[in-house]
Amino acid sequence: MVGDPILAGDHAVAAGDDALVGLARRLQSAALEAGISIAVAESCTGGMVAAAITAIPGSSGYFLGGVVSYADEAKRDLLGVDPAALAAHGAVSAQVARAMAEGARARFGASVAASVTGIAGPDGGSAEKPVGLTYVGVADADGVDVRRIVWTGDRASNRQESAAAVLEALLARIGGQVPPGV
Repeated sequence: MVGDPILAGDHAVAAGDDALVGLARRLQSAALEAGISIAVAESCTGGMVAAAITAIPGSSGYFLGGVVSYADEAKRDLLGVDPAALAAHGAVSAQVARAMAEGARARFGASVAASVTGIAGPDGGSAEKPVGLTYVGVADADGVDVRRIVWTGDRASNRQESAAAVLEALLARIGGQVPPGV
């Protein structure tokens, strides 16, 4: 559940991100126990995943960093996403989510990396790619998995749900427990 937005400069910061921080706390415990490092590549969440992770003291023990690659050029230049994949499939696609996760893992030298790309809304959707369409990718030495999700909320809700989905995907990949109801 997203709290009321609080304006901080030109950026809206969601208050009451307890669910995200709770997931990040579980992720930290699982990552430290497993001795793995994590990186993220975010688009539609705009840094919410990294913010939740770094809200927990001790996150530097496993979290290497993240890239907010909102523009296609950032996906290409910072994460190595192939321009042909962007042209053929669009930024919001399984192919780009896969490449973002692989790029973050390679760039940071992380054991595991996750990515998220989507259409948060309220605009930008189409019949083929509706508002709420989101792809979450997770990459490790065993390969990459990508999950397709279509959220039905407003922009704030879609971003919050997407950030939670990334944390849950990381937890699942490293064998952590996803708390019930989250």
